[in-house]
Amino acid sequence: MRLLASREHFRAELRRKLAGRGQNPELIEPVLDSLEDRNALSDRRFVESYVAFRVGRGFGPLRIRAELLEKGLDSGLVSQCLDAQDFHWEALLRQTAARKFGPGPAAGRREQAVRARFLEYRGYYPAHIRRYIWPHE
Repeated sequence: MRLLASREHFRAELRRKLAGRGQNPELIEPVLDSLEDRNALSDRRFVESYVAFRVGRGFGPLRIRAELLEKGLDSGLVSQCLDAQDFHWEALLRQTAARKFGPGPAAGRREQAVRARFLEYRGYYPAHIRRYIWPHE
């Protein structure tokens, strides 16, 4: 319960932590089932809170999806949670770029390339990046 009190966890993460602390492997699954039954443990709630946190940090959907899948979460659940949120990814991309580079447009091809690489690293869609970098094409 101490682990769950600090932040949201997902089932596989909590299973790994409990096993790493020397807990009886035969008891871990029933305990996790009980926690889910009491709504103290929820993969969906973890994904929703993780998405909200990463969006607040300026990350895009591709990066967030990759991070969650790398953690071992179900791809269907990740897709549902990303699609259920009504994020305006292009507006978030513009906010992220403005925080990093200021409000003005890129001055020259080199600056455009720097911005495009940064936004790609942050996990935004290539089509959104192109519209931001070259709005009149």
